[in-house]
Amino acid sequence: MTITRRAFSAILSLTGIAAALGVSPWRLFGEAHAQTVEEISKPVMLGDMALGPKDAPVTIVEYASMTCPHCAAFTKDVFPKLKADYIDTGKVRFIFREFPLDKIALAASAAARCIAKDDASKYFALVDIIFKQQIDLANDPLPTINRIGKQAGFSEAQIKACVDDDPSTKQKIIDDLKYANETLKVNSTPFFFVNGTPVKGETSFDAFEKIIKPLLKS
Repeated sequence: MTITRRAFSAILSLTGIAAALGVSPWRLFGEAHAQTVEEISKPVMLGDMALGPKDAPVTIVEYASMTCPHCAAFTKDVFPKLKADYIDTGKVRFIFREFPLDKIALAASAAARCIAKDDASKYFALVDIIFKQQIDLANDPLPTINRIGKQAGFSEAQIKACVDDDPSTKQKIIDDLKYANETLKVNSTPFFFVNGTPVKGETSFDAFEKIIKPLLKS
């Protein structure tokens, strides 16, 4: 989901995310360029959710919004084969980072983080469920988040505590969004880094394989 400066500025103004960041919405843009490993590897506020070994020769970092259709399509159509062929075989470490483009995505991300705690496998399963129910999430956000949370064994009160009563999780996600945009120049979703090289947009499995294979040989 690639968005213009004007569109993203409007989204941020409507949702209050720009105000929460304490910056002008117009600063939330920049051209993508290769980043140092240190910049990309900088610990995020909530800690990284990752699958695959830490010493894998290839690391893929995805920035995604729970309300982004292209992110949902990647998770449905590309990620399962990427996981089977490269992550589960120890060749790739895959890191998922939140880049919410609206209040609904922010709430869903906060709920997933709170429900999963430090369990990466549970977190990735929740992300998959959220993307599969993305239309419901957009049309009826709170009941959808409640339903997903209940499926994971949480009560409605616990889910409310995750999403509304504890602002620290949301704030940490917002802080990470600010870092991703200002330092890493993430300006659209999905947005990937493959060993530090930016890859923008809904990338096919074949396209990823063309990037990954030479890195495995080097």
